Amino acid sequence: MNDFTQALELAVSLIGRFDPELGQIVGLSLGVSLTASLFAFAIGAPMGTALAIYRIRGRVALIVAVNALLGLPPVVVGLAVYLLLSRSGPLGALGILFTPTAMVIAQTILGIPIVIALVHRTMVDVWARYGDALLVDGASRLRATSTLMAIGRDGLLTAFLAAFGRAIAEVGAIIIVGGNVRGHTRTMTTAIALETSKGELSLALALGIILVILSMTVSALSFLIGRILTAR
Repeated sequence: MNDFTQALELAVSLIGRFDPELGQIVGLSLGVSLTASLFAFAIGAPMGTALAIYRIRGRVALIVAVNALLGLPPVVVGLAVYLLLSRSGPLGALGILFTPTAMVIAQTILGIPIVIALVHRTMVDVWARYGDALLVDGASRLRATSTLMAIGRDGLLTAFLAAFGRAIAEVGAIIIVGGNVRGHTRTMTTAIALETSKGELSLALALGIILVILSMTVSALSFLIGRILTAR
């Protein structure tokens, strides 16, 4: 029996009995990523909607900038957040560097452009279909916004899932701002990197299996929602 087979068997065993350390890492990862995704959605969804519906000065430039930020390197975000939260930084007095809060901030920043871009695309389509009818009925653009968001709720959910998918798989930024402290800021991606570098493949494989399952679930949900939107 080779080392990989032994590591895989141990990994399956860890998942089967839900090892406490494994559970702590998975729980922290889900907590941080879900929180960051919610914040990214709460900030990005109104911005994407506004760019689609309202005649904002410099709207085209803002849309171009948002799409450019989709390729923002995570390590750059991590470095920026680190500099802000470090002792010598402007927010150093908060003392939240190397905490889950710092990790949420970094992942939120990474998720916001994704949410804005996807919500903008959804709301442009919804506005093109229903905007004129709502205005004819006497509703202002502001009053029509809530109706349009309700109509485009599937697209909004896709944006949230995309932000979550980016967050749960992210490693560069959260290593920088979280420090990968065992039992405190170690997530699935950072633990996989650390355990692999140490040659401890069983925990890394167990976390990798769980991460793949989560990523495939998010992708499947996004695909199904896309099919629903296409069928309408």
